[in-house]
Amino acid sequence: MFAGFMSALTIFGPLENGAKELLAGCIILFFVGLKDDLVGMSVSKKFVGRLLATGIVMVMADVRITSFQGILGIGTLPVGVSYAFTLGVIVGITNAINLIDGLDGLAGTIVLIICSTFGYYFYAYGGASFGNYAFVAVCLIGGLLGFLRYNFHRAPIFMGDTGSLVCGFIVSVLAIQFIEMGLRVGQPFGSSSPSVAVGILFVPLFDTLRVFSLRMLAGRSPFSPDKNHIHHRILAMGFQQISTVLLLGLLNIIVILFVIRFAAIGNTLLIAALAGFSALLSVFFGVYQSRISRRQLMAAESAN
Repeated sequence: MFAGFMSALTIFGPLENGAKELLAGCIILFFVGLKDDLVGMSVSKKFVGRLLATGIVMVMADVRITSFQGILGIGTLPVGVSYAFTLGVIVGITNAINLIDGLDGLAGTIVLIICSTFGYYFYAYGGASFGNYAFVAVCLIGGLLGFLRYNFHRAPIFMGDTGSLVCGFIVSVLAIQFIEMGLRVGQPFGSSSPSVAVGILFVPLFDTLRVFSLRMLAGRSPFSPDKNHIHHRILAMGFQQISTVLLLGLLNIIVILFVIRFAAIGNTLLIAALAGFSALLSVFFGVYQSRISRRQLMAAESAN
C-alpha cells in the first residue's frame, strides 16, 4: 500500500503545494510504524516521530489551519496558535485512524470513503492552489483498493501501525487543506468547510472521543486498550465482522451526505447537530452494553 501510493504520486502527481513535504512525512511515519510492528516502540518515541513528520509539513510547506472561520466567533488565528492547533489536529486525526484499525478491512474502508470525498472536491474546486491534492487522494485510494482485496475477513494481511499511521497522516493533511480551500478559494462550502470536514471524518473522530472520554471517566489513561470501541459494541450486538465494517462505512457515508446537504446552515448549527447525534449514539451503545452485561450476569447466576 505504501509503495503503491509513493510510486504513483512520485511518478504521476504534481509535487508542489506541500506534496513533497507530505511524502517526506509519510516516509518517516512508515519507518516509525514498521519498527513498532516488528519490535515494538514506546509511546514517547512514536510521538517524536509524529512530531517530526508534522513539523515538516507545517514549517517547510506551511500546511496549517489559519482561521476558525467564525467558529465561537474566532476568525484568523495568531501564528503560534495556528501551529499549535494544527499540530493537535494532525496528531489527533492520525491517532483516530490508528485506533479505528480494529477489524479486518475497517480502517481501509473508512479511509477509502474519506479520501474519495476529499479527492472529489479537490479535483472539482481545488484549482492551482489545491488541485494537486486530488492526486494525493487518488494515489492513496489506489493503494487501498489493492490492499483491501486481501484485508477483509479473514484477512491474510494487516495494516498495522505502519499503514494506519501513514493513512492517518495523509488524511489529516487532506482535511487541513480542505478547510483552507474553503477559506481561500471559497468553494465548495466556504466558511462551513471546518464543520463539513468534521462530518467527513465522523466515524474515526466519534470513536476516538468516545473511548477517550470513557477511559478518563473510569480513571484510566485515555491510551489504555479496552473493548469499548464502536466496532466492539456493534460486534456485541451480534453482527459479523464484515457486516460491522459495512455498517460503519454506511454510517460515515450518511453523515457525509448530511453535512454536504446542510452545509449552508453554518458551522455552529452543523457542529451542534453532529455533537447531538454523537451523544445519541453514545447513549444507545451505553444502554445496549448495560443490557448485555445484565444478561451475562443473569446467565452466570443461573448456571451456578
